[in-house]
Amino acid sequence: MKKIGLRASPLALLLGLVACSEAPKSAETPAPKEPPKPKVAEPLTGRQAFQRIYPQARAWAPDCQPLQVKSIQLADVKPEKGKAGAWQISFVSPSLSKSKSWTYSVVEGPGNLHEGSFAGSDDSWSPSRAGAQPFLIPAIKFDSDQAFDAAAAKSEDYIKKNPDKPIIYVMELTNRFPDLTWRVIWGESVSTSDYSVFIDATSGKFLEKLH
Repeated sequence: MKKIGLRASPLALLLGLVACSEAPKSAETPAPKEPPKPKVAEPLTGRQAFQRIYPQARAWAPDCQPLQVKSIQLADVKPEKGKAGAWQISFVSPSLSKSKSWTYSVVEGPGNLHEGSFAGSDDSWSPSRAGAQPFLIPAIKFDSDQAFDAAAAKSEDYIKKNPDKPIIYVMELTNRFPDLTWRVIWGESVSTSDYSVFIDATSGKFLEKLH
């Protein structure tokens, strides 16, 4: 009696060939993720800082009026013309007979300076003919960057001699001029400055130089 040999079916042979021809797949290594780029803090103008703080001042006192807008120099934020890394804005409330200041900073700063808006404490206040007076918001027609341009146009010689001197910006209404003014101050502080320029914050006109 003859033995019958076992024969593989054509389908089984085909599957075997395919299995042999496929190389084992290696585990794919995910591409390394790039670290996030550090956020660059951009300075802002006085009016931009004012717009961020004003709603909080209104919540404090609906009859609040601005008294002073002043820039704050920050070592970690590169200043630009008419811009600063932080600002302090003071308001007064006639109904409360109080004043209150807020700071707005683009980064955490030294002392009590925090990123974003931060409120200070309430202080007593009463109208006086001496010193700064509260002013109306519509009087702010020219921003701090425009005040810088107007002041720089009258200060070319000084800027050439002092190209790296820090600049402070102060907006307030005083007895010195009938209208609201920007004072562009070259120096580390108002008291130690040897040069500053007054610009009308409503008309943008040059008013006076102080040496």
